[in-house]
Amino acid sequence: MTSTAMTPAAVPDSIRPSSPVPGTKRPRRRRRTGQTWTLVALIVISLFTVAPLIAVVILALSPADAPTIPHAIPEALTFDNIIRIFRVGEFPLWVWNSVVYSVVSVVIVLFTAAMAAYALARKRFPGRNALLWSIIATLMVPMQATLIPTFILVAGAGGVNTLWGLILPTLANAQAVFLIRQFVMDMPDELFDAARIDGAGEWRTFVSIVLPLIKPVLATLAIFVFLWHWNDLLWPLVVGQSDEARTLTVGLATLNTETVSTSNIMAAALISFVPCFLIFIFLQRHIVESITASGIKG
Repeated sequence: MTSTAMTPAAVPDSIRPSSPVPGTKRPRRRRRTGQTWTLVALIVISLFTVAPLIAVVILALSPADAPTIPHAIPEALTFDNIIRIFRVGEFPLWVWNSVVYSVVSVVIVLFTAAMAAYALARKRFPGRNALLWSIIATLMVPMQATLIPTFILVAGAGGVNTLWGLILPTLANAQAVFLIRQFVMDMPDELFDAARIDGAGEWRTFVSIVLPLIKPVLATLAIFVFLWHWNDLLWPLVVGQSDEARTLTVGLATLNTETVSTSNIMAAALISFVPCFLIFIFLQRHIVESITASGIKG
């Protein structure tokens, strides 16, 4: 029986596998090389960015009277500086003032901004657009321009060296109102129509429908509002004129004028950094959800 297998010479050129063209792997290799160098550059930039924080941690945990950076790296670390800084002046009270100032401001700012945004996005009333543009226009006015008039009003009401005088003038946040309004406007009208058919009032609609759907943007704004209040220096410096009314940032600025070691100052700086780091860790998932939702709606 004659074999029907075709020899390699008998295979037509049209079905013969083509040989690799020389140089086809070079673009891929160049792409990998470019990605490698990009990764190396990002790592170097990250090291330069994180280096000051690492230095703060090492200085804060260095033993007293031990050689430390930039002269040497301590062989052992200790929490004595962190314990000691709480015995300096009114440091625990400074921390408490900063916590109250930041947390209370975040809660009130987000709640009032959400209500204002809901009204501006879903309600029809005379002067709505004029009110909206007036709120947006306040974003162009720097805080320094209104600092003296605000202080005169707060001082006239007896708010100097008080927590309410520190918190009250910072509760109006036009940026929060504008961002939340954009999210509420992108909500489908069918949700609000169904709520009206179900007999839900304005308050129930706001609490049961609007607030759960704007959690991503609320979490994002919570981070920014908290960081702004926690790191605020100018307004607490003007209002908190006594040692008991200072916030942590103002207290850190005054530690440089006292006989406090560098390690203790770095320990105080590390303590001021921890809440910012924790709130970002716990709420960063909502930032991604906010960005994703904005991309889908856009």
